[in-house]
Amino acid sequence: MGTMAGPAFDTEALRRGIEGHDAADMLALYADDAEIRIVDRNTQPSHPMVKHGRGEIADMLNDVYSRDMIHKLEQCVVQGDHVAFTESCLYPDGVRVLASSMMSLRDGKIVEHTLLQAWDE
Repeated sequence: MGTMAGPAFDTEALRRGIEGHDAADMLALYADDAEIRIVDRNTQPSHPMVKHGRGEIADMLNDVYSRDMIHKLEQCVVQGDHVAFTESCLYPDGVRVLASSMMSLRDGKIVEHTLLQAWDE
């Protein structure tokens, strides 16, 4: 008796969404009830920024992808219902951002996403 695997996470869709600078492509990867938690210099672990549901996540992604910057998916690992990846970003003035993400999946869609990010200062 074998186990039945759910839908696979599309890592190429993740790459297209990140590198294609398209909020809609990224949003398509999230479940309707997804939650993203962001930790950085301004939103520290005890008080992270938390976005609930596709509407709030869409607002955040639209803001990020409206900025003049380059995004690159550096590494991505999928194991079962978990995805980890690193992303680098570059602003025109040379400021760099490095982000590390861990995500949980349900039916191939992101349901929980924790994002740690650091900027050049």
